[in-house]
Amino acid sequence: MIEATLGAILNTAGIIIGGIVGLLRPKPLTAQTQAFFKVLLGVLTVYFGLRLTWLSVGGTFGHVMKQLLIACLAIIVGNLIGKLLRLQKLSNQLGQHAKQLIETNRPNDPQRFSKGVNTCAILFCAAPLGILGAIHDALPADGGNIRFYHPMIVKGLMDGLAMMGFVMLFGGGAIFSALPVYALFGTITMVTHIWAEPFLRSHQLLESVNAAGGLVICTVGVVIFEIRRVQLADYLPALAIAPVITWFWN
Repeated sequence: MIEATLGAILNTAGIIIGGIVGLLRPKPLTAQTQAFFKVLLGVLTVYFGLRLTWLSVGGTFGHVMKQLLIACLAIIVGNLIGKLLRLQKLSNQLGQHAKQLIETNRPNDPQRFSKGVNTCAILFCAAPLGILGAIHDALPADGGNIRFYHPMIVKGLMDGLAMMGFVMLFGGGAIFSALPVYALFGTITMVTHIWAEPFLRSHQLLESVNAAGGLVICTVGVVIFEIRRVQLADYLPALAIAPVITWFWN
């Protein structure tokens, strides 16, 4: 159980450690430190995304081109489906609700504890990188048995840095948001590991899912670097579309 949900554990650990550091050092990070972590997180996200894609498309030149084409088609179609399902709009609505909880919080608010837990849980659980990371934590990146939990390391760092500020706003109770985060992403990983991974492996569809997922993860780096605004949640269906395209292609 612990090994199977390593990514969720790393994310949870990042939140807890960030909260503890924030309580022990109740000062905001300097602009220089924030800039350093921004660059670090952006570089790691792009690197892990490209690495996942590279591990998935290895082989002859024709095979590489085929997998990249499938991944690109999956992203295009997945984005269209995501827009139809209004996934990003749903994510934005959750973000607006969290923003309202932050704006209505007061130091002597009797609901400060619950607001802190709810706000952090919403923001941490609604992040597309967490969903992507939890899925790929259950899918071998190289066709073997090694899980690709690396995106959840980035997610843990991001959430930990955010938690340093949230504990100053909501108090130590905000750290308890780590529980629903582990429950959600751990469940996604376990369901993917038990149900999806055996099917994808037996039908040789793992490569397409990982290739598409790696490219989507790269777009998170685009958002971090503020190169352009990307509707990340709308790209999530690409992971389901990639094996469908591969199935019909073959």
